[in-house]
Amino acid sequence: MKTDEEYRRELTREQYLVARKKGTEPAFSGKYWNNHEEGLYRCVCCGNPLFESDTKYESGTGWPSFSAPIAQDNVKTEADDSYGMTRVEVMCSQCDAHLGHVFEDGPKPTGLRYCMNSASLNFEKKT
Repeated sequence: MKTDEEYRRELTREQYLVARKKGTEPAFSGKYWNNHEEGLYRCVCCGNPLFESDTKYESGTGWPSFSAPIAQDNVKTEADDSYGMTRVEVMCSQCDAHLGHVFEDGPKPTGLRYCMNSASLNFEKKT
C-alpha cells in the first residue's frame, strides 16, 4: 500500500482525484469510453487486472462499461449513498482505488453494468 503522497506524485491530477478521492470524470471525456481495441484493463494505482475487452460493451452512458470483472476477487463493492443517491461503489480489491459503480441494468448473462472511470484504468493492448 502506498501513501497518499506517493499516489499524488505518481498519478495525474485527474487520476488522483478519481481513483484516490472517489471523483468522477465527465461523461464522454475519458480516454477509454469509446475504446474498441482488444486487451486488458488494469487498476491505474496498482496494476491489478480488472476487466477484459470482451466484456466491454456500449452502454450509451459515456463511461467504459463492462458486464463482469476478470475475477470477482479482483474488485470489491460497498454501498455509496453520496450525492443523494443509493449506488454500489466498485473498488480495486488490492489498493482500494475507486473505479466507478455497478448497476443492475446490464446485458445478459450477468445483467450487470460495471460503469468505470477511464481515469482509474490503464489499458494494455492485446498483442
